[in-house]
Amino acid sequence: MSDSEEDSQDKQLKIVVIGDGASGKTSLATRFAQEAFGKQYKQTIGLDFFLKRITLPGNLNVTLQVWDIGGQSIGGKMLDKYVYGAQVLSHTHTHTHTHTHTHTFLWSVVLHVRANLHCNRVSLLGLGN
Repeated sequence: MSDSEEDSQDKQLKIVVIGDGASGKTSLATRFAQEAFGKQYKQTIGLDFFLKRITLPGNLNVTLQVWDIGGQSIGGKMLDKYVYGAQVLSHTHTHTHTHTHTHTFLWSVVLHVRANLHCNRVSLLGLGN
């Protein structure tokens, strides 16, 4: 093993992407993790995972787990299980479906409450598509 391999550190970051159906969650997750963009997507049923590995200065290896959650209703039954252990919670909305804008504040409140229930120190991120 070389000195550089011994000095490397590995970290993991869980990012949960959630929001109304057809708000662009899969599109954004695919673009971020795979550097690809498709013209058509099928509706996500349940959830999908994406991984992106990056190396930061100081030889810090970071694996970003992106959890693409299928279109949930606000307060869905599985939401607690999906957000558990997340460091970043992202709500996605689209500019082409105005109802997703009206849900932005509600999603922010729900995600904040869920994170506090699990005592997670979490960052909330809003993404417009």
